[in-house]
Amino acid sequence: MIVQTLRRARCHARSAAPGRLAGASMLLIAAASANALPWAVQVRDPAGHPLADAVVAVEVDGQPVQAGPQASAQMAQRQRQFQPYVLVVQTGTAVSFPNFDTVRHHVYSFSDAKKFDIKLYAGTPARPEVFDKPGVATLGCNIHDRMSAHIVVVDTPIFAKSDASGLVTLDLPPGDHVMRFWHPRLGVPALKSQPVSVGRGGGRTELTLNLAD
Repeated sequence: MIVQTLRRARCHARSAAPGRLAGASMLLIAAASANALPWAVQVRDPAGHPLADAVVAVEVDGQPVQAGPQASAQMAQRQRQFQPYVLVVQTGTAVSFPNFDTVRHHVYSFSDAKKFDIKLYAGTPARPEVFDKPGVATLGCNIHDRMSAHIVVVDTPIFAKSDASGLVTLDLPPGDHVMRFWHPRLGVPALKSQPVSVGRGGGRTELTLNLAD
């Protein structure tokens, strides 16, 4: 499971002084963390089977939309496959594309969320790609057609990916929030959304996805 904790997030505001901004951000994040409650999301297909690799992100008022300046992630290439198949990052995260194979790869995305083209290379490109827009970027390799993967970019530091049992576990503060979700088999390039209301005892959401295939 890929989870970015609240403690690593920083607020983004141009008008505030750096020192005051950092202090206000840390107080906000500490308060949200102290009040967080366990919340589970069970993701299934229409037949009731659990779905792995489903992305679930929850937008909470007051939480930073952009990742901190040092936020980074990795989409590797091993055995002529992207690893992981689905990567979730917060908006503003720099993603590197290390090639651990003995052959070279040519990685690209034509998606609206992020268009880029890393020409034929071995090793790790010197410059990572910054994913500065929310959405889903589908990746391919110009040399190996069977290679594909997805980078899902969300405007929140609260996100996770479902495990083999289709389960996502998050810590959420009480209140009304927006849950965004996506799965490769939905067949759409945008995240879907629905409201989620968290009571003082935590809880659980059952999420059934209507798949395209």
